[in-house]
Amino acid sequence: MSLAPKLAFRNLIHDRLRLIATVIGIVFSIVLVTVQMGLYVSFERMITVMIDHAAADLWIVPRGTKAFEDPSVLDERERFRALSVAGVASVSPLVIGFANWRAPSGSTTPIFMIGSDPRGEGLHPWNVIEGKPEALAMPGAVAIDRFYFDRLETTRIGEYAEIGDQKVQVLAITDGIRSFTTTPYVFAAIDRMRAYTGTAANKASYFLVRVTHGANVLDVRDRLRAQLPDVEILTTAEFRERSADFWLFGTGAGAALFAGALLGLIVGTVIVAQTLYSSTKDHLNEFATLRAIGSSGKYIHKVIIFQALLSAVIGFSIAAVIGWIVVHATADTALPVVITPTMTAVLLLLTVLMCVLSAVSAIVKVMRIDPAMVFTR
Repeated sequence: MSLAPKLAFRNLIHDRLRLIATVIGIVFSIVLVTVQMGLYVSFERMITVMIDHAAADLWIVPRGTKAFEDPSVLDERERFRALSVAGVASVSPLVIGFANWRAPSGSTTPIFMIGSDPRGEGLHPWNVIEGKPEALAMPGAVAIDRFYFDRLETTRIGEYAEIGDQKVQVLAITDGIRSFTTTPYVFAAIDRMRAYTGTAANKASYFLVRVTHGANVLDVRDRLRAQLPDVEILTTAEFRERSADFWLFGTGAGAALFAGALLGLIVGTVIVAQTLYSSTKDHLNEFATLRAIGSSGKYIHKVIIFQALLSAVIGFSIAAVIGWIVVHATADTALPVVITPTMTAVLLLLTVLMCVLSAVSAIVKVMRIDPAMVFTR
């Protein structure tokens, strides 16, 4: 090990209590930022989960639609007009809406229903762990997620309930399809869905467009916009962004998560900056000695930066372990914390940057030392 890192390491471990305080500050900051950003990523994914899993290149939505969970109706005539546009391979209707689920005990709970043709393209249940998606073609069949067993008072496939005074049977069970609004998702065939929600047979909430092989999606979108002026034509990415923007920023949820992450970063930076500054101040005589014997400013900078980097590595390693524990502890909750490899890399960079910036104040103090002070001790 070269002298600069060795000196930095010995400076850190010389006062173990100060080192522990520094590491705690870093860990607190990074864990708080990790949890807040993990919740943000999880929330965003849950907001757009239906859009991401739909078999659609383009969405035909009622004008003014703010998000996927904003049920309005379109006329079936729009579907046939869309089918006449060059480059359109198929147009599948999708019906969404709220309804009430009545369990065998008589208790009711609100649900959010999604209906499409189980034999065609559209939006079908995924991650099916019991039964098959094709079973929704059977009369009264529905699919639910196991996460909502307690809410829906259902524990296994084949059980019965009621939706809108009509008997339904659970014939498919999924795993991991959760609603960010906590209202359970329930899948059904589109014809039954219309009956449950009182939607007319010639109406739909959205039309899902698949373009022909080799067709340019944006060109087809522009042609559809010209042909269908009374509705909006959005790509999957556009509809995804619109839904995320509405729920994250239109409702203030995203701003709250960002504020929490920023608070953690500020608190951690202040703690680390103060600790590194105090540690450096306690070693002013040593740094003055280095300057008196001819050490360059660059060398002293390296020592202090190495101290910051060592603190960053130790703090981030502990924070990463705590983050992993939090991810597994929240995996089966309504809003699990999600940490991606990209987020981990960004957090590592953020930790290093935070520690290095915190070392700047210490560097400024050291560079103002008069080397002559070492001879007056």
